[in-house]
Amino acid sequence: MKKGLQHVVMAGLLLALASPSFAWFKFFSDSSYAKTRYPIVLAHGMAGFDKIGLLDYWYGIPDDLGSRGAKVYLTQVSSFQSSEVRGEQLLAQVQDILAITGASKVNLIGHSHGNQSIRYVAAALPGRVASVTSVGGPTKGSPVADLIEDASLAVGDDITQGIGSIVDGFGALIGLAAGEELPQDILGGLASLTTAGAADFNARFPAGVPTSACGEGAHVVDNIRFYSWGGTGQVTNLLDPVDLPILANSASFIGTEDNQNDGFVGRCSNHLGKVIRDNYNMNHLDEVNQVIGLTALFETNPVVVFRSHANRLKKAGL
Repeated sequence: MKKGLQHVVMAGLLLALASPSFAWFKFFSDSSYAKTRYPIVLAHGMAGFDKIGLLDYWYGIPDDLGSRGAKVYLTQVSSFQSSEVRGEQLLAQVQDILAITGASKVNLIGHSHGNQSIRYVAAALPGRVASVTSVGGPTKGSPVADLIEDASLAVGDDITQGIGSIVDGFGALIGLAAGEELPQDILGGLASLTTAGAADFNARFPAGVPTSACGEGAHVVDNIRFYSWGGTGQVTNLLDPVDLPILANSASFIGTEDNQNDGFVGRCSNHLGKVIRDNYNMNHLDEVNQVIGLTALFETNPVVVFRSHANRLKKAGL
């Protein structure tokens, strides 16, 4: 019995030692593997933040990249706002990062609604952006936003505005907890992410957007490289408390053409520029290693995906 327990403990220790995020693994890793030429700027999605106390939106990712030579900067925009307002907020922070670091360009990586934020910045500062990478971004919009919009029309303006005010208040609390007092507008944010809202944004910011239903977009526009990846999982770890709500949320895709999804964004909708992969076994939060790293076992770790992409940017001279 004791020997069997020893075997279990030893197996657990070996598994921990082999984990990509384990400190000893980092110690023996290549300290320049993710050392990109230009700083990496991370832009969060809807209901997101940069960091609240010990809670990191990009769980373990900035530390991992930093330990391998990357210069990583977190940004904070309104949790709930239109694509244009969030884009302007991010633009100001990118300009600050460029000024502080003295870098000539940055590599922008946006998750979810951060897709539109980084594309807005790339259009505003084409000469100062080296690459744009969308992670689980709703380039073509999301049926979830469409469904919520339809529901709001059905219940009427008064109820919609009331619920919107509650959600805006929650967004304001997120911002304050992260150290920023930012304006919130959940209705404007949802309108930006509907199929129609995304189509309008794409018409004004077309760089990297696929012209076919499920194809790739231009890999390079204005000397900026465009990349994307996303997932098609929902329940990936039974210990993760958000997986079942995400599974329920995926019902929004029933009857749509893009019905493979991560619970919020369809497989084809996440395409932008060069598609690294569009069907990782990750749900929408797994893509940024949430919740606290409870992602699919024995699958590609989200931290490793980010790490590999930083190396890709490095090899491309970015």
